Amino acid sequence: MSVALQEIQIKEEVIKWRRYLHMYPELSYEEEKSSHFVYKKLLSFGNLEVSKPIKNSVIAKLKGNKPGRTIALRADMDALPITEETNVDFASKNTGVMHACGHDGHMAMLLGAAKILSQNQDKITGEIVFIFQHAEEQFPGGAKELVESGVLDGVDEIIGLHLMPMIDVGKIGITYGPAMAASDTFTLIIKGKGGHAAIPQNSVDSIAIAAQIVSNLQYIISRNVDPLETVVISITQFVAESAINVIPEQVKMGGSVRSFNPELRKKLPAMLEKVIKGITEAHGAAFEFNYHYGYSPVINTDAVTKMIHETAVEVVGEDSVERMKPLMTGEDFSAYLEKTAGCFFFVGVRNESKGIVHPLHHPQFAIDEDSLDIGMNILVNTAIKLLNEKPV
Repeated sequence: MSVALQEIQIKEEVIKWRRYLHMYPELSYEEEKSSHFVYKKLLSFGNLEVSKPIKNSVIAKLKGNKPGRTIALRADMDALPITEETNVDFASKNTGVMHACGHDGHMAMLLGAAKILSQNQDKITGEIVFIFQHAEEQFPGGAKELVESGVLDGVDEIIGLHLMPMIDVGKIGITYGPAMAASDTFTLIIKGKGGHAAIPQNSVDSIAIAAQIVSNLQYIISRNVDPLETVVISITQFVAESAINVIPEQVKMGGSVRSFNPELRKKLPAMLEKVIKGITEAHGAAFEFNYHYGYSPVINTDAVTKMIHETAVEVVGEDSVERMKPLMTGEDFSAYLEKTAGCFFFVGVRNESKGIVHPLHHPQFAIDEDSLDIGMNILVNTAIKLLNEKPV
């Protein structure tokens, strides 16, 4: 069985679903109306076993005419705490909440794939699991909860996608192996001794110490990590509250750490703390350091990636499939890939002629909706291939 692009006739319906979902975005762990909409649509398609193993996630199972392999397709559903500035007629009606990461499109594409495949149940061997997941944007993430609930039990491979404004509409981004980084964070309090700004010798200057830490943490990357490894350490918070003529008692800091190598990732907290401890002790200060492991890296399975690559070539042509470098952003799709084989790929949405140029998480983020038909088509055809052939 093959579903060619020209045979898919529900493009306008998918756009309509996406626009409705865009108007009513919901934050992580609050996706009640979104999940209800998805649940009702899936039931209306027929031939699907629909359930909600987690409050705001929806699972649909399509069982073919005889037993075989089991494939999962995943879309995330949550939005972001961003005030929309697009001025489109279907802009968010929920103040301060926006689908600025394309999850409305993810849901619409997967609904379209579910409708097409459910209408071809008699031609399918095996089983397809459609996963509409809550809380991708907020740690610990919905993927981990769903894996723990058993949604991947018996699943041979899983596929996920993301709309991507770095890529022109009509193009697909494919990454073999490491695709997205582990996303960890840390908090740090430098405890000095406050005092008058005119008499610094009687203080332990927490700001001066914290500034040295900001600079010296970068030496971990340049002098303590193999140059061929990819690591990013970013200080994203630096708060010292006091009067303008007062050296503050303490400085609060926060940061982000991105990496791919699991073994190196385990070593990074101790490497950071060693630098922090050395600087604070040298200046008579104390510190409080807490490291938080976030999402693991997304590491695609080569055999599954190859199959998606081949499908993408069939849909958009060889010249429109880009081999992407790994991204330092994080994704909780990694939780699925720790359980089973799979691939996470990217669907281009950028269109400069329409002014669609803004990045993810931007208040003016938009997509060229022609991308939805393309992404849906790749989901459908790759799922069918995976059911009929084990990737090698």
